[in-house]
Amino acid sequence: MNSASSRSRTLKTVGALGMAAATAVLMTGCGQSSDSATSAATSEAAKVVPQKQTTSPSASARLTEDQQERKKVLDATKVTFDDAATTATGEVAGGKLVDLDLEGVDDDDKDQSPSPTGSGSPTGSASPTGSASPTGNGTSSPSASPGADGPVWAAEVAEKDGTIHTVRINAVDGKVIEARVDADQDADDKKQTADLLAQATQTPQQAAKVATEKKKGTVTSVGLDDNEGNGAIWQVDVVGSDWKKTTFDVDAKNDTIVREETDND
Repeated sequence: MNSASSRSRTLKTVGALGMAAATAVLMTGCGQSSDSATSAATSEAAKVVPQKQTTSPSASARLTEDQQERKKVLDATKVTFDDAATTATGEVAGGKLVDLDLEGVDDDDKDQSPSPTGSGSPTGSASPTGSASPTGNGTSSPSASPGADGPVWAAEVAEKDGTIHTVRINAVDGKVIEARVDADQDADDKKQTADLLAQATQTPQQAAKVATEKKKGTVTSVGLDDNEGNGAIWQVDVVGSDWKKTTFDVDAKNDTIVREETDND
């Protein structure tokens, strides 16, 4: 009787162990099947859902046409405003700079042309585009964009009596391309220039310094002008790192900024 009971308990124990092992095998199989199914589903979803684009448009694509043109010209320019001014005045004995422009930077150059009579405005406006000289003779920039040899600085330098000389300088190597006396000047033009220079106790370099202290950037134009009868001013154009152009009117007697305007185009 005791022997039979012992055998019965042994069989039950073996049976229980067998059942436990079978259950473990089944559970493991189910787990692997579930993981495989999940992995397959994820792989299929990846094929359907496109990868998110994180690349932003290039900086140049966001620039306006005018800004792109300024960038193009300034990237090619190696000669600074100061160096061009020194070279220009060196071409005229005792001469003083009255206008200096980097051609192609000031977008309005494209639309400027001398008046039919060959004379400028009564005030001799020296706009930031450099389209008119302080003498009022309507001298316009020979070109509005860099030529085959690269960008050009166009300068107007006056003798003591107001006689204007045009000096054009290669903005890459600093060499003088042309130096000549403007032919379209009369006695009134010369007197007007001489009078403005007499009022301008501050140099164009000083005016440029005032402008760039207010806005960091590259000076692309400086011109002497009459502030609507309120004395002489230097008009200074500065192009910033955003390629926008800001024009400053700087009092030619005390270096005070009397006007500031930014071209957002």
